[in-house]
Amino acid sequence: MTDGATPATFTAIGDAGSLPEGVTVRDEWIPMPDGVRLHTRIWSPASPDGPVPVLLEYLPYRLDDWTAPRDSERHPWYAQHGYASVRVDIRGSGSSDGFFDDEYSEQELRDGEAVIAWLGAQEWSTGAVGMFGISWGGFNALQLAARAPAALKAIVTVCSTDDRYDNDVHYVGGAVLGIDMAAWGATMFAFNSRPPRPEVVGSGWVDRWRERLEANRPMTPVWLSHQERDDYWRHGSAAEEYGNIGAAVLAVGGWADPYRDAVLRLVSNVQSPVKGIVGPWSHQYPDRGLAPGPSIGFLQETLRWWDRWLRDEDTGVEQDPALRAWINDGEAPATYYASRRGRWVGAEAWPSAATHRRVLPLATLRGGGDGPVVVRSPQHTGADAGRFFPFGNATDLPPDQRAEDGRSVCFDLPVGKAFDLLGNVVVTLSVTSDEPRATLTVRLCDVAPDGSSTLVTRGVLNAAKRDGMDRNDPLVPGATASLPVQLVATGHRFAAGHRLRIAVSSSYWPWVWPHGTEATLTVDPTTSEVCLPVWTRDTDDDVRFDEPERSAPLAIERVAPTERLPQRTVTHDVESGEWTLDVDPGYGGGRVYPDGLVFSEDARETYRIRSDDPNSAVAASRWSIGLAKPEWTARLETSSEVTADADAFHVVNTVRAWARDGGPDVDEVLVTEQTFVDDVPRTSA
Repeated sequence: MTDGATPATFTAIGDAGSLPEGVTVRDEWIPMPDGVRLHTRIWSPASPDGPVPVLLEYLPYRLDDWTAPRDSERHPWYAQHGYASVRVDIRGSGSSDGFFDDEYSEQELRDGEAVIAWLGAQEWSTGAVGMFGISWGGFNALQLAARAPAALKAIVTVCSTDDRYDNDVHYVGGAVLGIDMAAWGATMFAFNSRPPRPEVVGSGWVDRWRERLEANRPMTPVWLSHQERDDYWRHGSAAEEYGNIGAAVLAVGGWADPYRDAVLRLVSNVQSPVKGIVGPWSHQYPDRGLAPGPSIGFLQETLRWWDRWLRDEDTGVEQDPALRAWINDGEAPATYYASRRGRWVGAEAWPSAATHRRVLPLATLRGGGDGPVVVRSPQHTGADAGRFFPFGNATDLPPDQRAEDGRSVCFDLPVGKAFDLLGNVVVTLSVTSDEPRATLTVRLCDVAPDGSSTLVTRGVLNAAKRDGMDRNDPLVPGATASLPVQLVATGHRFAAGHRLRIAVSSSYWPWVWPHGTEATLTVDPTTSEVCLPVWTRDTDDDVRFDEPERSAPLAIERVAPTERLPQRTVTHDVESGEWTLDVDPGYGGGRVYPDGLVFSEDARETYRIRSDDPNSAVAASRWSIGLAKPEWTARLETSSEVTADADAFHVVNTVRAWARDGGPDVDEVLVTEQTFVDDVPRTSA
């Protein structure tokens, strides 16, 4: 394709012969008001009776390769069921024109409104648009719904959040999220450094790539420069404008996903038609068969939603419970469950009358009756936290918590009769500190009779945010403060003979970046309490889902790495006291696509800290990415490192990129080599 032409026939990753019967696919450019064009793929019914409703997924993750396997499972399926299903790459990503500026930027959302208007105005469209997506696509579906474009009638948002500050990859409880503030910033720096596809943008692709690389900037320093919940984070947070959401909202999450609280908040606060589903799942679509299961017929469930709100058919969705939730049975700790044991329940509203708030003073729990207790955890507490974003990999979930419990102060409640929790546990601690800066992490564990400890959920609070995430109120050393720590929502059954454990620590690396000074905290159990959301309905609620359906996935060949390293290792240098966590994020690795594209991807994340020094924390990430066909190649390497002292965060990012524009006899050229060094003053984090 020459630059400026419409890529009407470019579906290089796909294979038209592999499409379901009655489905066609084509590529388009969608023009933006400023002349930038967004690369788009549209799956449609081959012989529609007339205009059809439109479904949109809007992402920066490259429809031409990276998301193509996932796209092939759902977009053709929707087309087979009478919808035009559309996948758009955000400005500056994939083969779309322009430059990427930030996640969920004003430009991204203005473009999204223009895309929705364009889709609604096409002659093949009925004018009714739905929007769906997981993670990023779920975020901007919510954000665009809050801007209420006229054509957007319904959304399905999966594993996303309504609060960009305190329920994303940047901060948790007002504390810097060390494990993903650094790693996700590094990932997006690498992702945004990839080139457009030559088959789409034409012979000038190397120059366009160079321009993209020169415009690309690491986002981690930007995120670190907003350590309170200010206007930067309010932008794009649907929680700021629930009342503006006019589209019908189906919100879906999983107990192994960090965004699950958003489902409960949306069901509680959105005034347009809204339903929620929370299963046992990780950060994945719940029909893909990825751990932990069981999977559900998610596409069929969303089809009921689309048919009701885009076709005005009575599909019964309005009679569904407001919230359908899976309650996990207690099981032995494991980093991987193929499928969780448990059951579905339904709540007619949320909050639910079936939830009883059981309040217990910590002093009445075992371990709480002997007066004040001192909390001063070693800095490597958190080494067994597991992955922030579980994706269904073998080492994603937290292992046995006994070592972590030993580094924490624990309060136990013996379970005489089995009971269920559904919702958010809140632990309010009466604390004095010898330092003005402190962070508390509270874990809820299920301790079996054999002593094994399974992590159920957890919560974090930076004490400076105890009166609001937009504030910075240091503690007064020696003065008592009440610190309410809300744990992330859970659905869990505690069996008789087990113990419910509340474990409190003052450090939690690498989830939480430590303050520059180490605090010693004293907790008074007599004026501290735990509030448990006990689910009281013990009958079968008759919540059922179909078995999963999907289109046949893209026929890609997985390529094993030449050197297979462990997914996750924790090592301890006894002499220095340094602990190292080394992780393969496992996003997909190498693969060969049906069009012959060889895609290689290698990443490693490393987190280091000494047990006695909060300023020894280091979060590092490196990426190597390659795209190759006989007539061209592109490859890049990035590295990112974050360190900190008591006064500032220090961030270094590097990128190098090479291209070969021609056959094997053409030399590879260096496209760019850049280093970014940023120092960000610490305010409250």
